[in-house]
Amino acid sequence: MKNIFLLIACASLLFSCDSNAQKKSKEEQFPVQKTEKQWKKELSSEQYNVLRQAGTERPFSSPLNDIKEAGTFLCAACENPLYVTKNKFKSGTGWPSFDQPIEGGVFFSTDNKLGYTRNEVLCANCGGHIGHVFDDGPKETTGKRFCMNGDAMTFVPTKK
Repeated sequence: MKNIFLLIACASLLFSCDSNAQKKSKEEQFPVQKTEKQWKKELSSEQYNVLRQAGTERPFSSPLNDIKEAGTFLCAACENPLYVTKNKFKSGTGWPSFDQPIEGGVFFSTDNKLGYTRNEVLCANCGGHIGHVFDDGPKETTGKRFCMNGDAMTFVPTKK
């Protein structure tokens, strides 16, 4: 009888660890869903590489590095608002850097592509890879450096 109880307990534990939420891939957790064929058609090759394949643009290659005027940085794939200029700072790394995102604009994940765990930043709407977040940002604000790929974003100036 004890063996049957133990078998039932182990089986229920196995099934409880196999929920539908855990079966979903990272991409299936986002409101905007498109096929890879659709993404390839809608995005430039550079945008597709960064947003859908988690690539990284060359440092100092993005025109978004130099933007100082008031406005909003949007996801290049779905136009979800991600960052505002007032939270942008010059990090010297060669990528647009921010000390915080717009609330609800980004989703946090992890990646281990370089052999160690990094905090990955994705668009909360479409799951596109935008960049990574590090703990070496401005200490007078959040201490965070959201190191973003310019190819993953577009910029919309604030209307005057």
